[in-house]
Amino acid sequence: MTLDARFAAAMERLLAGHRPERLAVAVSGGGDSLALLGLACDWAEENHCRIHALTVDHGLRPEAGDEALLVAREAMRMGAQYDTLYWTGWDGKGNLQAAARDARYGLMRAFCAREGIGAILLGHTQDDQAETVLMRLARGSGVDGLSAMPEGRFGRDDILRPVLGESRADLRIWLTRQGMRWIEDPTNDDPRYDRVRARRLLTQLAPFGIDATRLADTAASIARARVALLARARDVADRIVTDRQGLLIFDRGGLERTEEETRLRLVSHGLACLSGAPYKPRLASLSATLDRALEGQGGTLQGCRLIPSRDGLILVREFKAVADLSAPADGQTLWDGRWRVLAPDQPAATIRALGEHGLAQWDRPTGLPHAALLSWPGVWQGDLLLAVPGFWNDDAIRCEYAASAGFHAALKSH
Repeated sequence: MTLDARFAAAMERLLAGHRPERLAVAVSGGGDSLALLGLACDWAEENHCRIHALTVDHGLRPEAGDEALLVAREAMRMGAQYDTLYWTGWDGKGNLQAAARDARYGLMRAFCAREGIGAILLGHTQDDQAETVLMRLARGSGVDGLSAMPEGRFGRDDILRPVLGESRADLRIWLTRQGMRWIEDPTNDDPRYDRVRARRLLTQLAPFGIDATRLADTAASIARARVALLARARDVADRIVTDRQGLLIFDRGGLERTEEETRLRLVSHGLACLSGAPYKPRLASLSATLDRALEGQGGTLQGCRLIPSRDGLILVREFKAVADLSAPADGQTLWDGRWRVLAPDQPAATIRALGEHGLAQWDRPTGLPHAALLSWPGVWQGDLLLAVPGFWNDDAIRCEYAASAGFHAALKSH
């Protein structure tokens, strides 16, 4: 089967019966993304779909402008629309590659939302998949991490990877036959980056039979196992987890009787729902914190607190993580990424964590520890507590809890 035929089959699988009128393609000017653009344009011509090529100029290399011009010329030659998006947010701190990647995805997603484009095609290859597996092995990732990058499904995911099963070499052979030239990013040979070191390590592992194909196959097997583990987690969650919109109560006995993998998965998911953190905590930290909590000691992790009670284990936001957060109670602004509250009769009201000062102004309900409510939102007029969503004076306010933070719904959407 030719590369074009394999690409068409991959698109059929990823689109899952949908026939979008427009798709975006992320194009850097490198061989993988230019091959993806060419394949997508050929496919789109037969499938009545318009392709919109997107390049992100991160403003980090002086040659980026010339590279964007090359992409623009190739895109127009292939009949694709084209736009360059600009990032100016790098402050010189943290992980540059991670910050650039997050910015790139954010800019492209915002563009597609404005233009009504349902998905972005990325040129990740089998080699990228293998390198990702090696890097995550080095970080001690569990099943979720080692299942690596998914292909995606249109209508469920906004990122699709139709050449994830193709080798980098095959894409370049295809480009050469098309008479197309591409740009080699100098950072692809910079050993300061983990991905470059993983790429070099792959060449050393090949004599042992550990190559890109084998690692990508392993990732696919682990991804299938992940589906089964998620199904198990959903089943257990329905029986042992109560979500009080911002306060998660695990049945302690049920949690202790559950196998460790599912226990860790449920608590990790709870941490993500409450904190909004994009990444899971390290497995060693999660396991140690949960063990201490089940022994009755409690613990904090990822801006959340685990509090043992008589029959349960309560997971809430850590007060320190939200102590300085304030948002207007205007029904529009999110507080801590989860709560929208409207106080219609108090236009100057704000949402802030209760803390000790707030807990002293109302009678907290029995059955919940004092510590579990310190980080709960209160509606304030200056230093006067007006209401506590879900607990006190609810008639005076209107509340909305973000669906993405709902424990059970978010678990089922994975």
